[in-house]
Amino acid sequence: MGRRLVPLTLDNLQDLPRRCRTCVFWELDPVSGEAAAKAGTPELEKEAWISAVLLEWGSCGRVVYVDDAPVGFVLYAPPAYVPRSLAFPTSPVSPDAVQMMTGWIQPGYQRQGLGRVLVQTVAKDLLRRGFRAIEAFGDARWDGPACVLPAEYLLAVGFKTVRPHPVHPRLRLELRSTLSWKEDVELALDRLLGAVQKEPALRPL
Repeated sequence: MGRRLVPLTLDNLQDLPRRCRTCVFWELDPVSGEAAAKAGTPELEKEAWISAVLLEWGSCGRVVYVDDAPVGFVLYAPPAYVPRSLAFPTSPVSPDAVQMMTGWIQPGYQRQGLGRVLVQTVAKDLLRRGFRAIEAFGDARWDGPACVLPAEYLLAVGFKTVRPHPVHPRLRLELRSTLSWKEDVELALDRLLGAVQKEPALRPL
């Protein structure tokens, strides 16, 4: 079973479930989100948001494929790009953290460690970019697919509650303490970059 994770771009946005491609829960404030829904433009707003974040900040998501079929994704960005976060009772996200907005794993592929791999991939990306932590708002009463991640899942992959709430606690993942494999990551990166930068061997014609 081949598994690969790739950055989310406009080219593979169509690989997200339709309900996620047309959802701007996090990307717009509540008033703008309602206006986009009434105007029938949420998919365009989603594309515009991803395009802007990619241009101004960089990679803001990962898509996981198994045997070339998309089976999950995660979205993340600095809180300045996530206006809906201010509407939560446990906001704001800490200034040294990036917000993990939402994610999803196809039901047939859940409980296989893909969710943890997605979080680790985001952590590696943010470590390289100089951030200290990931924060997320959890849903303590989660009972099915939704825009807010289940608090239970966040706790299971290493997040700790920093601001409790009966419905929407804010949780935090310290990148240094969580990534006990940080040195392994750096070593792997060095090897990868070394392999990439190595001059190709000349072959006789």
